[in-house]
Amino acid sequence: MTRCASMAAILALALVVAARAQDGLPGLELNETEIGRVTRRANLDIKDPLAVFAFVFGRLPERVNVLPTENYYYFRFALNGAIYAGNFRLAVNDRDQGKMHFAYNDLPSDRRPDPETTHVVLDASRGVTVEKLTVLSYRVTHAGKSVTFALNDLSQIKPPAGLLNADETFLGPIFDESGIRFFLLFNGKLKVFHYLLDETAGVADEFVAAKATDCITIGKRTAFAFYRDDRGRRILIGVDRRNSELNTYFDGPFDQLPDNFIDGDSMRDAIIAATPEVKGQIDRFGHFLAEQDARFLIHPFLRYRREADLTVFHRCATTVAAAQRPRCFVIEDRDAMRRNPVPLALKRR
Repeated sequence: MTRCASMAAILALALVVAARAQDGLPGLELNETEIGRVTRRANLDIKDPLAVFAFVFGRLPERVNVLPTENYYYFRFALNGAIYAGNFRLAVNDRDQGKMHFAYNDLPSDRRPDPETTHVVLDASRGVTVEKLTVLSYRVTHAGKSVTFALNDLSQIKPPAGLLNADETFLGPIFDESGIRFFLLFNGKLKVFHYLLDETAGVADEFVAAKATDCITIGKRTAFAFYRDDRGRRILIGVDRRNSELNTYFDGPFDQLPDNFIDGDSMRDAIIAATPEVKGQIDRFGHFLAEQDARFLIHPFLRYRREADLTVFHRCATTVAAAQRPRCFVIEDRDAMRRNPVPLALKRR
């Protein structure tokens, strides 16, 4: 257990023209600029992770805002006709030990959905120092240059009063790399997790109703699919399968857990309650003790191919007893890649 928008849209995100509109109008992306970047010839040893780190780090501003809640700072660049994607990461379990993770690969495609990733852990022994400034800010220095990484402070973000039911626990706020915010909930009675759309601030998407029912809405930009439950809340029920396979920014919030805001052992306790066999195998964040790069997967939503795949959630929500209805919005991970998986509430016990 380890850990939606066309490929053209993803590429466009990486190649945004850096013009900031001062007149309230939207920014503009130009194909001419994109072509100029991919046709430009440059010298960089892409097989040398320290050389790539020096290149990317050297072009960062003096302060960057790390928005995703698992503390990834993403980047992309073009090199001799290819597009590369990567990230810096100040991981919650080792950043205070002076470590920074750095990873990159060429951008996945339908032909090559799983390119090899280069990953290194950098510290003072490799010329990179990580200094804690405050609880949520770190100064990283390399080759005489320092950059402050400001982690996203969501410590005051809580679900509005009355949003949770008596059986639910709020585990923490999530800021996904898609720009969408969620509340991560655990239903202690039914032993299921939900990603609930945070609508307390502006949502960075527009939604359209599914053809089968307006209880299901789908994001125009992200293709995230939500079900509006009896309480009027939008629960994440699906992400576009292609985005999941290509590991795009729209693959869902399972890889942006609220690391900086987990209260004590609440995450571990919830995971063990849902999956007792992992007791003694995970830390309080859900990382496996035997392999810190592996993490318990909280992925209750469907990887859907077609909008019609989502109608099973409505069938479930309109046929099962109210007490079991939260289980209608959970697809078990072992079923997620099977054809036509059904929600937990419809499975035979």
